[in-house]
Amino acid sequence: MEDTEDTIVYRLGANCSLDEVEEGKTYLGRVQGFAPFGVFVQLNDRVKGLVHKSNVKVQHSERDPIIVHVLQIRSNGNIDLEEVTPTVYQTENVTRTTTTVLIADIGKKIGRTVLIEGEIAQIKQTSGPTIFTLVDESGTANAAAFVEAGVRAYPEVELGAIVALTGEVMQRNNQLQIEVSSMMVMEPEDAARVRERIDAALDERAEPLDLPFLVESEVLEALRPQMRNVAKEIRKAVLTARPIILRHHADADGICAAVAVEQAVTALIRESGGDFDAEFFLFKRSPSKAPFYEIEDITRDLDFALKDNVRYGQKMPMILLMDNGSTEEDMPSLKVTRIFGLPVMVVDHHHPDEIVDDYLIGHVNPYHVGGDYGITAGMLGTEVARMVNPAVENQIRHLPAIAGLGDRSEAPERARYLAVAAPEYSEDDCRDIALALDYEQFWLRFSDGREIVKDILNLSGEPERHERFVHLLVEEANRAIEEQIETNMPHVESRMLPNGAHLFMLDVEMFAHRFTFPPPGKTSGEVHDRLVRQHPGEPVVTIGFGPDFAVLRSRGVMMNIPQMVRELHSEIVGGGVSGGGHLVVGSIKFVEGMRDVVIDSLIKKIGEAPI
Repeated sequence: MEDTEDTIVYRLGANCSLDEVEEGKTYLGRVQGFAPFGVFVQLNDRVKGLVHKSNVKVQHSERDPIIVHVLQIRSNGNIDLEEVTPTVYQTENVTRTTTTVLIADIGKKIGRTVLIEGEIAQIKQTSGPTIFTLVDESGTANAAAFVEAGVRAYPEVELGAIVALTGEVMQRNNQLQIEVSSMMVMEPEDAARVRERIDAALDERAEPLDLPFLVESEVLEALRPQMRNVAKEIRKAVLTARPIILRHHADADGICAAVAVEQAVTALIRESGGDFDAEFFLFKRSPSKAPFYEIEDITRDLDFALKDNVRYGQKMPMILLMDNGSTEEDMPSLKVTRIFGLPVMVVDHHHPDEIVDDYLIGHVNPYHVGGDYGITAGMLGTEVARMVNPAVENQIRHLPAIAGLGDRSEAPERARYLAVAAPEYSEDDCRDIALALDYEQFWLRFSDGREIVKDILNLSGEPERHERFVHLLVEEANRAIEEQIETNMPHVESRMLPNGAHLFMLDVEMFAHRFTFPPPGKTSGEVHDRLVRQHPGEPVVTIGFGPDFAVLRSRGVMMNIPQMVRELHSEIVGGGVSGGGHLVVGSIKFVEGMRDVVIDSLIKKIGEAPI
């Protein structure tokens, strides 16, 4: 063969057959194996030929690339090849004029061979075939490729690759699956074309419906663009088989926010195809004990994500933080997510710190539009969930009312959401459900209690069991609270502050039962509620403290707890002060040896706050 730039070497496309091979032309192939009489060469996954040993020019190893000239195509389909070694040549792709089929249409093609162009979203090696999850502009499908039991098929195909896949559409266990006959990673130019097509279509499919909110609210209307953005990213993650890890504060408000989104996402995963258990490995809801994304949380999430990436070929997940994620306390964990390329979004109503937004692809927070913590995470989460999947609205429309009562919201939206929940759920019903959630989550610790929580929220289709269960949990919770308060109240100390506020203090470590319900934060809240009722119309601040922490509750005193924490951190050297929360509800941590100094300084700041 003459060595010129005019020499053309053809690359056979993945869907090509013997019909596209021509005698006299030169092709790019790959060494498949060896025999005493020559070298077997694959021109693609479906077409192979033989280079007789007399026509081999270079010593090869298996899977080496090789350029071959077609000498003859025999009547039985065998191809006689000759190795050639041009140093200067041009390549051209050979494609078969087979129409590409959209994944959404393969249900009409059972028993037929189809060509699909798409992105590899997951590669799962089983004890039998390798299962590739393929995503195109219309949907998701699984494709099974078999070499031998437990051996990885198409090792050159990596997660995220754009491929041309040919195979027969089969139905297995009432699910569609493609039995792969050939699969080839597309050349950069073709891959870019397909990726652009998929991205454009997915962007359109991920766009949420423009629904009216369940209630009238200026704050929610102002937040609509941010909420639509978060809903769109959630939808896009589902449509591209990206796992979602939802972290939420482990209280009634956080649970309501997260469960609303959980219902919307799992239903959307089921609609989008894939494995029968896809909703369990593509969506994970995890409660966080603290109202921020702790290092312990990101460490657990990253551990699971990396293992799933290696063992099951899953993409790295998207992180969604609800009822947490807005403050500087979240920064150490957010820095970890950046290193590992995990996209993060936040739906929260804690007072936000601006620096956090540098690490997020979406952030919904009422403070950004002039609102405050009265618009709770459960309200925001339910509205986002409706945007993600409007079909779940009737299941979740009562959750904002429960969240509002659980978080003691005083915003006008609380009454409006209660009206939405009525007549099925009265205000007392919602308050009881919120308490039942808090009580049960205390015993669940770090578990999501997925099915238990659905029972408490009446999402499991067992209304009678829901009523009996909530009644029992509320009975037990109230008994535990009354016993704790009866023990606490004689030990509450009081004083008047310079600004005219009543300050009440309780050592919840010394004068409360430990390691049981209610925990220190809720104990302080219950004590505060009773003290507020005893002093109607007067400003009241309650501090529940232990060896290295203090929990604050306020009514009528305009504090800014996150700001006070920052000031104490810089003013008290060696105090180790950290913490945060809402403006008038929050917690502070410090080192045990500096407790008296920190609490004295804290009380001074509260006494200077306006009434």
